[in-house]
Amino acid sequence: MEAFNQHLSAQPFAARFVEMVMICLTLFSTTAMVSAKLHTHIFLLRSTPVKRLCGTHNIITVNGQFPGPTLHVRNGDKLKVKVHNQAQYNATIHWHGVRQFRTGWSDGPEFITQCPIRPGRSYTYKFTITGQEGTLWWHAHSSWLRATVYGALIILPRLDTTYPFTFTRPHRQIPILLGEWWNRNPMDVVNQATRTGAAPNVSDAFTINGQPGDLYKCSSTSDTFSVSMKAGETNLLRVINAALNSDLFFSIASHTMTVVAVDASYTKPFQTNVVMLGPGQTTDILVTANQAATGRRYYMAARAYSSGQGVPFDNTTTTAILEYEAGSQLNKSAPIMPNLPFYNDTNTATSFANGLRSLASRDHPVFVPQSVQENLFYTIGLGLIKCPGQSCGGPNGSRFAASMNNISFVLPTTSSILQAQHFGMKGVFSADFPDNPSAPFDYTAQNISRGLWSPVKATRVKVLKYNATVQVILQGTNIFAGESHPIHLHGYDFYIVGAGFGNYNPQTDPHNFNLVDPPMRNTVNVPVNGWAAIRFVADNPGAWVMHCHLDVHITWGLAMVFVVNNGPDALLSLQSPPRDLPLC
Repeated sequence: MEAFNQHLSAQPFAARFVEMVMICLTLFSTTAMVSAKLHTHIFLLRSTPVKRLCGTHNIITVNGQFPGPTLHVRNGDKLKVKVHNQAQYNATIHWHGVRQFRTGWSDGPEFITQCPIRPGRSYTYKFTITGQEGTLWWHAHSSWLRATVYGALIILPRLDTTYPFTFTRPHRQIPILLGEWWNRNPMDVVNQATRTGAAPNVSDAFTINGQPGDLYKCSSTSDTFSVSMKAGETNLLRVINAALNSDLFFSIASHTMTVVAVDASYTKPFQTNVVMLGPGQTTDILVTANQAATGRRYYMAARAYSSGQGVPFDNTTTTAILEYEAGSQLNKSAPIMPNLPFYNDTNTATSFANGLRSLASRDHPVFVPQSVQENLFYTIGLGLIKCPGQSCGGPNGSRFAASMNNISFVLPTTSSILQAQHFGMKGVFSADFPDNPSAPFDYTAQNISRGLWSPVKATRVKVLKYNATVQVILQGTNIFAGESHPIHLHGYDFYIVGAGFGNYNPQTDPHNFNLVDPPMRNTVNVPVNGWAAIRFVADNPGAWVMHCHLDVHITWGLAMVFVVNNGPDALLSLQSPPRDLPLC
């Protein structure tokens, strides 16, 4: 063992990291082979009539369900999901947060890892859950279809293990999916905005498990999602922000929540009255029915955290009901409402983010890169593009845009980026995404020069060597309007080693980085007019998009792609593409 430790300590961190991971995966595969299970599912994408807010609308669903089916697996299990597209739109399914080791063909974003599934066609997603436990989710990744096409993916511990929060055992586990609802076809909403260049209309309601709650017109208590609990019992709520364009505060009246995991990564338990989730993020919370056993009822409620000054947002509140059982009966008294933060309460959002720490235990260790080989600085924000010869619907006749390092990402149309990389196709993308802004400026100033407002539209990628240690500074800008950006990286979890407001200072800010137990996530909320620092090891070959999970922003181009090279042998390289991979 001493010789082994000396062997590890003599190697660079990235090599030691991969070796440790491979050892862990080998031990895992040896002990889990007997218990691992193959789960097969059929997803039928089709139009389904659904009544909400005084009207019936045809929405795209999976298997006629809204939200879609919840999938339950265990760490180490395999999933095989055949998607039949019976809808009128192109479609793909993304397995949000799943690492997809060597199975990038099943990640799902259209024109990044696959061409879309055309109407009347099908595609089978195949992948293994490797070393992940907790709450993830799946959703459409084609235009705005995910407004109604989404569902929970629950990853239970292996049969020979249990949850690390041994201080209590939850009686039940309940997915809580927060969503957005439009009284129009969401595809029509985004298509109109794209055509005119204006911002799309905000949603008409938020939802909890597909229901707006009884505070909305034509939505009664009988149409409100409810959870019943016995006094004294503890339940695990798996909260998912599946909203398209809104950060959300979530709270339960008269109950303290104990956070135990985020984005399928265990955290040190901490108590809070409010959870803030950006779109794409998940939070596992323990809730104990510790109020007087009088059969009272309590609202679970969510509403927007809107950080951008002057940016339109949905200011409504969605509710569900937590009710105590009184003997064999449920009391029907008026529910108690929680004290939700005000819409622009950045202090509360920041306090919640700062409370997150990885568990960093023997069974759930952390592997934070202590040094980096790729040190990248990416600005993220909005912009405006002129409309020559016409007047568009944005400010002063312009068109809204968004960018990273002033590059507004354009999806290819003739091939996916992963196919182009794998087969050596030319002309699909260029490998020159900049490591830094071409023209540094005061990113969070109140009056930024209009000469910096117009990004360049292009399909550029950043190529990473296999096993490279990577740090990305995500710097928000105040161009047009500064706001919080939930940045999601496909194919990877990363450590959030630092965050702050204003401009990132490379001389002083790294001294405050947490390299011991930083939270590990797949989606980071970059503070309004601030920055976040993330680190990861590029150990998963493929083409992985990093984008803002506000769908309005990715529509405008707030995205880029990492192309990660294959490793030194076949077991560390991307698998061959499946035979049924959709054609462009």
